[in-house]
Amino acid sequence: MFKLDPIVISGREVLPLVEGGKGINVSNGESSGAWAAAGGVATFSGVNADNYDENGNLIPMVYHTKTRSERHGELIAFGIKGAIAQARIAHDISGGNGRLHMNVLWEMGGAEEILEGALEGAKGLIHGVTCGAGMPYRVAEIAAKYGVYYYPIVSSARAFRALWKRAYHKYGQLLGGVVYEDPWLAGGHNGLSNSENPEKPEPPYARVRDLRATMRECGVSDAVPVFMAGGVWALKEWSDWIGNPELGAIAFQFGTRPLLTQESPISDAWKHRLLTLKPGDVLLHRFSPTGFYSSAVKNDFITDLVDRSHRQIAFSSEAVGDHVAELPIGARKRIVWVTPHDKEQALAWMAAGFTEALRTPDNTLVFVDAVKAEEIRKDQVDCMGCLSQCAFSNWAQNDAGTTGKKADPRSFCIQKTLQNIGHGGDVENELMFAGHNAYRFANDPFYAGGFIPTVRQLVDRMATGE
Repeated sequence: MFKLDPIVISGREVLPLVEGGKGINVSNGESSGAWAAAGGVATFSGVNADNYDENGNLIPMVYHTKTRSERHGELIAFGIKGAIAQARIAHDISGGNGRLHMNVLWEMGGAEEILEGALEGAKGLIHGVTCGAGMPYRVAEIAAKYGVYYYPIVSSARAFRALWKRAYHKYGQLLGGVVYEDPWLAGGHNGLSNSENPEKPEPPYARVRDLRATMRECGVSDAVPVFMAGGVWALKEWSDWIGNPELGAIAFQFGTRPLLTQESPISDAWKHRLLTLKPGDVLLHRFSPTGFYSSAVKNDFITDLVDRSHRQIAFSSEAVGDHVAELPIGARKRIVWVTPHDKEQALAWMAAGFTEALRTPDNTLVFVDAVKAEEIRKDQVDCMGCLSQCAFSNWAQNDAGTTGKKADPRSFCIQKTLQNIGHGGDVENELMFAGHNAYRFANDPFYAGGFIPTVRQLVDRMATGE
């Protein structure tokens, strides 16, 4: 019979069941508070979290300033207030049970300021900080300043070793755990590196074993857990990991399954869409403006990005090599030089309605229709600096306020689409992050007949191994 014993996480004995800290407003105080109340480790998103007025109404993120840098300042203020609000909600709902963590993306705009502002404003309510999407060297120092545990999200032993040597060895006593995020199966942004093949997934056991070996070399106790994240569904399938001396203490992080609960803030349309997914309906792609690989449901939004990238040709500003064919583009019909074959292809796209040729940083043109071109340009102009650097708008969190490269029309405004879908937007035309096991909703008997459990029902189910 399957048995799941509690372990110590962030200073308290809890079930080793961790709610993944899905970004923007998808893991909020209500869902996280319920998870902690059920005895697990809850994680609310500290990425531009929602805030409310005195009547409990959502305060929309409306930007009133004109420049990107000014809007960036507004975004940071929004982020701090929202994170504090979600921490308070989660704390009140949890009743002091479980543990409450806050998740931030290191590559989000103003990450350090938002993290410090939230920890200052919600002192005593947050027990740990998880942080990924980059190399979060300073998260240990910031967490230690407020006496909370930190949990770096990594996808390899090499990444942890670099973090430990550069910074974490100074704050080893507050390393609460290490989140191993499977770079092929996890939803949202992941840590797939250039040395790994996105088409050839590697089984996680050997990678986590290597991570634990590296942690031991760094002097980290086996009691400090590794959180297995990405590809986890039923714990009975992972029974050989639990109590395994080769791996040390293990906890399991769930990002996708908590989406389908009554407390989950996502829309009913999103929840019902999850129940219809089939194997292969989640795509590992690289369209995100962060530059990271990420995984999302194949819907019309993703299809448009795929098709847009296929309607792409190389060009040069003068005749060179096999770029000998003239192609007039834009309202002024400026001439660029392309291959004769690519000219034929471009004229065919234009005849089909994709009349706008947008330049990319890689000296290519992508062809879109006039409506999409206007949307792309507006979103680039409206950039509020939600990332530390953004390929789509060319914003960067530096003195110049730019990456120094052209804005990339092959990407999209991630802040806009995640805010939209998180607040009830059309599930076909917004980015819908999910892990690659999401198709299992459709055939897991727990969800038969479209059943949507409470968080407590889900946690109790998981604790049985199912």
